[in-house]
Amino acid sequence: MIPAPFDYEVAGSVGEAVSLLESREDSKLLAGGHSLLPLLRLRFARPSLLIDIGRLDELSYVRDAGSSIAIGALTRHHDVATSELLQEHNPLVAHVAGLIGDPQVRHRGTIGGSLAHGDPASDLPAVVLALDAEIDIAGRDGVRTVAAGDFFRGVFETAAGPHELVTEVRVPKLTGDHVWSYLKFRRRAQDWATVGVAAVARRSNGGVAEPAISLVSMGATPLRAGASEAAWAAGSDPGAAAGEGTDPPSDTNGSAEYRSHLVQVLVRRAVEEASAR
Repeated sequence: MIPAPFDYEVAGSVGEAVSLLESREDSKLLAGGHSLLPLLRLRFARPSLLIDIGRLDELSYVRDAGSSIAIGALTRHHDVATSELLQEHNPLVAHVAGLIGDPQVRHRGTIGGSLAHGDPASDLPAVVLALDAEIDIAGRDGVRTVAAGDFFRGVFETAAGPHELVTEVRVPKLTGDHVWSYLKFRRRAQDWATVGVAAVARRSNGGVAEPAISLVSMGATPLRAGASEAAWAAGSDPGAAAGEGTDPPSDTNGSAEYRSHLVQVLVRRAVEEASAR
């Protein structure tokens, strides 16, 4: 289908992008475009103004930020996956970025776009949730910081308002004591995850401390599996309680019952893989 008519502007800075967003109630940002363009073609999205922020080089970087690694919102998935800083200090993020879509998607899609879109079937939202990452959002009153746990609010709904944009995400550095895994099941190589699991913890006294397990496609947002985290720390079966507090959808990729079974299997495997590192 052909998109509905819209005006098009290219933002030259973050401030200009915010001003353009405020100029229309139904304006939309365009970065990599992998989520927005299909919606435009199907006319599920009908913005009167499309604001292209894809040329804001100031938002494309991976930097050492002391105890964390700062990633600009317009950093492409390929650049996240191949970043030497991330491969050294947070290989979980680099690994997962390399699993997204196909090479074409990874060379155009951005980490900020993935987070801001708020799709519960996306990989990176669950990863930043497990890592307790921080996300910066720019608006009229400047930049505010939101914890990943407060950022995702519903299906395609985040803490970023209609006149704001994500500018940076900061993930903690993982030490040599950390173990991690990311597993997902999908019907075809480029499909969204039917279920995905991110697991990270710190080795401690023969076991683990500070375990974090996040789930993909098990609710309206990425979810922390608190009961599984407690089981991992206690040395018991983390998969048995993996479905607690979840509300998996039923769709063409699988029923809710199927996902509830699959998440138990993937949580066990993710914890086993992480523990073996």
